Amino acid sequence: MAWSERIVTRDGVRLACRDWGGLGPPVVLLHGLAGHSGEWDATARRLSSRYRVVAVDQRGHGAGERHPRDVSRAAYVADVIAVADQLGLRQPVLVGQSLGGHTAMLTAAAHPDRVRALVLVEAGPGSGNPNAPAEIGGWLDSWPLPFTSREAAVRFLGGGPVGEAWAAGLEERDGGWWPRFDRDVMVDSLAENARRSFWDEWEQIVCPTLAVLARSSIIPPHEVDGMLRQGPVTRAVSIPGTGHDLHLEQPDTLHTLLSDFLDDLAPAKR
Repeated sequence: MAWSERIVTRDGVRLACRDWGGLGPPVVLLHGLAGHSGEWDATARRLSSRYRVVAVDQRGHGAGERHPRDVSRAAYVADVIAVADQLGLRQPVLVGQSLGGHTAMLTAAAHPDRVRALVLVEAGPGSGNPNAPAEIGGWLDSWPLPFTSREAAVRFLGGGPVGEAWAAGLEERDGGWWPRFDRDVMVDSLAENARRSFWDEWEQIVCPTLAVLARSSIIPPHEVDGMLRQGPVTRAVSIPGTGHDLHLEQPDTLHTLLSDFLDDLAPAKR
């Protein structure tokens, strides 16, 4: 099954969605910082046999609006609700990786009646990291832009399925390969996460929640323990041999975990 592009506009900001169709309950897939909706292709293709699956290029990313004025956490959350409203996705399951998982978490906290369930892939409430914007900015500044070829980009960005997926988010122009995002927009999108944690929001979540963690996770053990103690009914799973981009490294394992979790959910409200 192929996807079709659907455009959602909220407050003048364009959001591009890969709509994989499907006749079952809706699932919305949210990529991480500097990512793109195509990262979810392997997962979306398989889930769409049983679910209505939509992957979103969020503001500042991919085929979405490149220079949105507002990159607050609230703006990202409002975009998720706009996607659900404009595409007719009633009570979707939200699946997000990294910053996309953080957005999914905040959406479930702010709109408990709008989210059926939550899957966080390498994401959590955080602890506030004032160094994060500088670290991300330094990493993006290290990219040898433009990449001379797609193959060069794949190698630099990690090789294998991870490098391939990151390189798929580039565009060819002016004799080279460039990101489809602005470096400063990415850094600014982390501003709130740098200032504070989001444990109050975590404790407001009431829907079933699955946390999928890498063996080499960026989520420290004490944060995982806090998530299990303080939040919703939560199942946490660690996938051996994986890093932060586990959705790219082991999509088959992630699909199995998602399918089992979705099968166990109560029927969606009508």
